[in-house]
Amino acid sequence: MALVKPVIFQIAGYQDSGKTTLSLKLIEHLSASRLKIATIKHHGHGGKPEVDETKDSGRHIAAGAAVSLVEGEGRVLIQAEQKQWTLLEEIEMLSFFKPDVILIEGYKNEKYPKAVILRDKGDLELLEKLPCIKVIFYRDASLARHFMDQDIPSFDTSDESGFTWLTNCIRADFT
Repeated sequence: MALVKPVIFQIAGYQDSGKTTLSLKLIEHLSASRLKIATIKHHGHGGKPEVDETKDSGRHIAAGAAVSLVEGEGRVLIQAEQKQWTLLEEIEMLSFFKPDVILIEGYKNEKYPKAVILRDKGDLELLEKLPCIKVIFYRDASLARHFMDQDIPSFDTSDESGFTWLTNCIRADFT
């Protein structure tokens, strides 16, 4: 049986630009289209993401386990420790779950198709720096004049048609 490769799509922007809000809306739209979504979130705030080290799985890791898996009533939590994970390793891990779409929040410099979210004029530099931008979302309508002449669709973050457009774009890559 051949495995279907998932569509990989990124949400990129600077810290506090609204990546998580945009990701959540996109997940809702894609899920409503009956697509199975997996997500990768880059914890770019320094340090390790928080886990409850007093629970058994945390204690297993503290004792030296490389990976700890906990299952209960169909929910699986996996905690794994190694010095560093590449994005490709994370994608390979999630591929086990056979998602239709892997949505990546962060890792903005990676070369996967992406939506970029702009807060203010200072974020415009991302349009020159980032590879593979497929759509622009902006929080300040005055920014639109700076990229009107580009051949990239753009939407205000409050415009539902942007999420519909992006959902259709991702679904087209899936089929």
